[in-house]
Amino acid sequence: MTETTDGPDGELTLRTLAMPADTNVSGDIFGGWVLSQMDIAAGIVAGEKAQGRVATIAVDAMKFIRPVKVGDVLCVYCQITRVGRSSMAIDVEAWVRRERIGGREKVTEAIFTFVAIDGEGRPREVP
Repeated sequence: MTETTDGPDGELTLRTLAMPADTNVSGDIFGGWVLSQMDIAAGIVAGEKAQGRVATIAVDAMKFIRPVKVGDVLCVYCQITRVGRSSMAIDVEAWVRRERIGGREKVTEAIFTFVAIDGEGRPREVP
């Protein structure tokens, strides 16, 4: 993951519109909202790979690069970078299209770690 604007790494997993209800006191989109969208996207990818239930166990190297504004389209890209016995690491990048039609800008990146879990919530092997 880099701060370049060459283009996103990974597969487009989620797109959503930043709305006024998601702003912080400064008028920018709240960082927790961006984090939650990234977690949802990474969870989709992890669940597909695990062929079942997964749980987020860590978020590393979270970097907020630029603010997200109301009206931006948030696009979340995910790429699995490591698969262990029961866990996997997913590089996640969030990009925006400013005001739905503007240029693309990378706004946030992080590495999410998920564990495949069974019906009891215990770790299980990733197929």
